[in-house]
Amino acid sequence: MSQLSGKVALVTGASAGLGAATARLFAERGAKVFGIARDAARMAEVFADVPDAGFASVDIASPQACAQAVEDCVAHFGRLDVLANIAGFHQMRHTATMTDDDWATDLAVNLNGPFYLSRAALPHLLETGGNIVNVSSIAGVEGEVYSAGYCAAKHGLIGLTRALAIEFTKEKLRVNAVCPGGMPTAQTTEFQAPDNADWDLIMRIASPRGFMATEDVAKVITFLASDDAAAIHGAVYRVDNGKGAG
Repeated sequence: MSQLSGKVALVTGASAGLGAATARLFAERGAKVFGIARDAARMAEVFADVPDAGFASVDIASPQACAQAVEDCVAHFGRLDVLANIAGFHQMRHTATMTDDDWATDLAVNLNGPFYLSRAALPHLLETGGNIVNVSSIAGVEGEVYSAGYCAAKHGLIGLTRALAIEFTKEKLRVNAVCPGGMPTAQTTEFQAPDNADWDLIMRIASPRGFMATEDVAKVITFLASDDAAAIHGAVYRVDNGKGAG
């Protein structure tokens, strides 16, 4: 039997990168997948060969849109077993010149969205004994240059993970987090450093072993979402290709 056979997974950020890789792997492991992201056309490409997949264009910064996405998923499949909060946004800014909008955007996508979706999904996940996998970042467990908003949001996502894990200790619901290091996604390969950036500091972000494949991180997310991880609750997994070694 496949690891996720019979389960329904709602995957955010499913149009590209880690979200797309995870959505595909969930489907390969037997799950029915409902993907959400802003770009519906790209999601159609991701799910072109995935039978019975559902997807919707959603702005996860909107609490109303998040609640509707969860209801659409349940209406499409009849249940919800896994919420994978993968969508993220990373912009580099000198902290002293960050605008209010810069700060608000970092928190809206990286922290508020996962909260809105978790809040909407909880009644369904409690009913099915399901689980939430939050994708934070190595920036959620350490500092990262020119990334005050991103770091604050990703640290906050780990705090949300642990708070939910404690709150639902007596329920079958599980909540865990993954903290990936660098992967060859648009966020890392197309980022723009701020003017007068210190590249010695920027280079500290990378693992000396280089980028990981998105599929390698997707495997960890898939494991945590599966029944094979039934005893794992409130954990924070660092998947960083050795960056934190030593």
